[in-house]
Amino acid sequence: MATQPHLLVDEGDLNDIALIPGDPGRVDRIAAQCDSSEVVSENREYKVVNAEYEGVPLTICSTGIGCPSATIAIEEMEAVGVETVIRVGTTGALQEYIEIGDMVVATGAAKDEGTTRRYEKDTYPAVPDYDVLSALVDSAEARAARWAADGASGETASSVGDVHVGPIASDDAFYAETDEYVADWEEANILCVEMEAAAVFSVARRKGMRSGAICTVDGNLVKGTQKGTDTEDDELPEKAKNNVERAIRISLDAVAALAR
Repeated sequence: MATQPHLLVDEGDLNDIALIPGDPGRVDRIAAQCDSSEVVSENREYKVVNAEYEGVPLTICSTGIGCPSATIAIEEMEAVGVETVIRVGTTGALQEYIEIGDMVVATGAAKDEGTTRRYEKDTYPAVPDYDVLSALVDSAEARAARWAADGASGETASSVGDVHVGPIASDDAFYAETDEYVADWEEANILCVEMEAAAVFSVARRKGMRSGAICTVDGNLVKGTQKGTDTEDDELPEKAKNNVERAIRISLDAVAALAR
């Protein structure tokens, strides 16, 4: 098999389970929480690292922004043997009660994007694997209980943010999310909107892979505090930035649980 043209990896180079943030910089943040790590390749928006967490080997691979680049990553990871992919990202809330810094574990994703239409009809579901979904929820609940009880670390229940579980939307057009789009999503009780999960779930299903997604809320579109409206130099508000680290820990715990 030839080297994959975008990830620059060959069969056997990667591990069975991969965490897939959008941002290449978040690959380093995830790797920093692991016991060991080694860079495999870097090309365009893709940074690939192999790591180990609690004795479990995993791969961390950035996907860039949007469904097209995420799909390329999944196709090429599957081609070299990856079996499970978990998106670790950020998202904009669509319900007023969801706060910046909260986390969302997706039970499914609305296909408000164009990539999956090249693979299948819109009527086919974009849903995560049950085992991965369960591992993320269980890990989130266990971490929340631990943080709530750990006053010494300062990571109390009020500081870590809530974890919401439910349907989300994946959209291609970041700057075309109009008030009408937001109102329609809100009325449908969609929890949040991001740009990759629908393709991650759909393409993984078609390839026989397991998938899941956990995202940290970095703004609230209903309240008008979406990314870019309340920060100056940094991309993320401070609470969201802190809770990205907590989402990383939850996702790593889920990896360890899935490998047992």
